[in-house]
Order: sequence, then C-alpha cells, then structure tokens
Amino acid sequence: MPYEPDDYLSRHFQTSGIDLNQKVDELISLTVPGDSRNLALYREMVITVVRMAQADRNRWDAKIMLQTLREMEHAFSVLEQFKRRRKVTVFGSARTPAEHPIYALARDLGAELAKLDLMVITGAGGGIMAAAHEGAGLENSLGLNITLPFEQHANATVDGTDNLLSFHFFFVRKLFFVKEADALVLCPGGFGTLDEALEVLTLVQTGKSPLVPIVLLDEPNGSYWKDALDFLDRQLAQNRYILPTDLRLMRLVSSAEEAADEIARFYGNYHSSRWLKGSFLVRMNHGLNEAALTTVRETFGDLCLQGTFEQRPYCESEKDEPEFCALVRLAFTFNGRDHGRLRELIDFINERQHWAS
Repeated sequence: MPYEPDDYLSRHFQTSGIDLNQKVDELISLTVPGDSRNLALYREMVITVVRMAQADRNRWDAKIMLQTLREMEHAFSVLEQFKRRRKVTVFGSARTPAEHPIYALARDLGAELAKLDLMVITGAGGGIMAAAHEGAGLENSLGLNITLPFEQHANATVDGTDNLLSFHFFFVRKLFFVKEADALVLCPGGFGTLDEALEVLTLVQTGKSPLVPIVLLDEPNGSYWKDALDFLDRQLAQNRYILPTDLRLMRLVSSAEEAADEIARFYGNYHSSRWLKGSFLVRMNHGLNEAALTTVRETFGDLCLQGTFEQRPYCESEKDEPEFCALVRLAFTFNGRDHGRLRELIDFINERQHWAS
C-alpha cells in the first residue's frame, strides 16, 4: 500500500503551541535506521499515538491501543525467525477427544505437512489443535494461544516453548492466523471453527487476504463439511449472495495425504502475487509456454478489466522485493472480484505440461 502523508496531522500539530512535528522527527531520527524504507510509516504511527494522547478521552480506548500495539509488536518479533518457512493454519474443535477418528486424522495431517517442511499453526489448545501439533512435532509447530479463564490451555507440544504466542484479543490473534498462513485446513468444530472458516473465505473472496489453498478436511463418509457446502450452494450461491465460482475457493478432502497434496500442488509453480501500479502480478517459478499463454488469454480473459495477460520478468518497479527477482510474472488488470476464477487460473499454471521449462 503506497504511503500517503496526512497533511491534516501536520496542520494540527503546528497550531498546538508546540512544534510536535519537530519533536516527532527528532525521536524518529534517534530510533529508526537512516536507510529504512519504513521511516515515514513509523513517523505516522508515532503521530497517531500523539494525537490520541492529546485528545485524552477514554482510558479504556488507551488500554485497547496499548495492548494491541504490544501484542502485534511482540508477535512480529517472535515470528521473524520463522519468516522463511511456509506455514499452514489448522482450525478445528478444541473438544475433539483423542479417541475420535478426526483426532487421528489431524495428527496424520500434522505429520504429512511436516514431511513437506511446512509449519503447522494452531490455536495451541487441545483437540484438533493438539493433534495437529503432535503429528508435526515442536520444530514444525507454532501455537497462537488465547488467554481465557477456562478451557483454552496450551497443548503439550508447544507449552512453555518459544513456539508459543499468547494473545489477549481475539482480533489480533485472528490477524496472525491469516497473515502467516500459506494455506488453511479446516477440520470439524464449533462456533469458533465456523467463524474462522467464514472470515477466511470473506477475506479471500474480497481480496483483503492473498489467495491461498483452503482445505476442508473430514473423515471418509463424514457429513460435516458436505452439509456445510450444500448449504452454501443452495442458500448463498443459488440466491446469488455469492458468485457460484466463490465455492471453488475451497476443496473438500477426506485424508491427510489429500490435504497435503492439495497444498503442495497449489505451490507447484505458483509462488505468490501482488498488486503493482494497477496491475496484478502472479509470480511463477516457471514461465508458461506459448501454447499455455494463448490458452490463458482465451480462457481466462473474463478476469481482465482491460487488455490481456502478459508474461514478463522482474522489473525495477519491484525493487522493494529483490528476493523475488528470479520469478517470472504473469501480469494483467485483474477485475478484483472473481477470486474463484483466479483460483482456476492458478490451477492451470500449476500443471507441468504448461511450463516453458
């Protein structure tokens, strides 16, 4: 997101009787490395806190701000050590007993993901969360715990380790469940699981979160997610509350191996995506051959607001992400609306026969 300075803040501070702009600049110069690309952003953060301090309206508001900033800064710091690893967030009921078939399924899932060198993120509690971490092992586990007066205690795999983060606010915890996830696996669960499922789907459907694999995992012949998908199709898609293609954002599987394969397949060629100056860039490990590029233009043209798909290399405009310079780009003016169709495009570019090399 481009930085846009808030001129109102400067005017406000210049008329407050004290040159707070100068004080803020002095503080920033003492703390932020001079070559930081984030200097202007840190300045706006400090100004935002100063504005709140000047208003000094409500103690509860100030506590919310303080707790939120503390939790986010701590989480950023802890998660920095894991930033080079892909991660899968696993949701499911904390009340699933160890003897339940889905517990064993979640444990197998953790083991399969660990084989792919994927870290497993859960809410760090019992049930499905404990099973997934048990299968993955500590080196491949991250726990994002929520402090509650009952029920939610860290499971044995991550309890007391550096792989555990505790949060006071659900909304901050939710941010990191999605922000850190390169894929999501949803097992059967209660209100919390359904809440997470619908929130993740909303974020991806609206483009507020990058497109990632969303896998619904149930035991063979299980009806939990089948019934949920039937409801979504009958009541949402058929009534046009969502696009029919939105249902393609999810994949229903009935084994840990299928879930792991679905995630691995998603990143077979596709690497990541971003917006850049009005263009949507799909980064790929392998470029598309000419026949595949022609098929993309003919088959997925409805995704373009104007123009067509262009395949191109890294350019100077992306100098903020030099670590991705070796990746080929598929660029187009995405309509920003049909992410289910975008998922179909990603499935197409992941098929090996479509690669140039």
